[in-house]
Amino acid sequence: MGFCWCTIKVNDMEESLDFYMDIVGLQVERRLEAGPDREIVFLDGGETKIELISGKDSDVNIGKDISIGFTVDSIDNKMEFLQGRGIEVLEGPFRPNPTVAFFYIKDPSGLRIQFVEKN
Repeated sequence: MGFCWCTIKVNDMEESLDFYMDIVGLQVERRLEAGPDREIVFLDGGETKIELISGKDSDVNIGKDISIGFTVDSIDNKMEFLQGRGIEVLEGPFRPNPTVAFFYIKDPSGLRIQFVEKN
């Protein structure tokens, strides 16, 4: 069995696409209309797959204890990159042991995004 994707309901598809493409580094795999006033976009980052869903009837309800983590080469470089785009670090950076460091931001719909550096 393999992991397919993570589905995220979003408030604004274009704003979320900008975030996941520019900030996270994912690319659009496919984009489709799924009925009146509903759109689905699948994003691809190699092994990472995300499905974004927007629509007038989509209530976005993000749990406060849920986050999605992405690896980066350097959290320091990523934090500098985010600062240049006016994105605030929500929590961190944390270094729980000598081989891992991470921090959190929020996506446009309020989902916690974790960037992780593994040495």
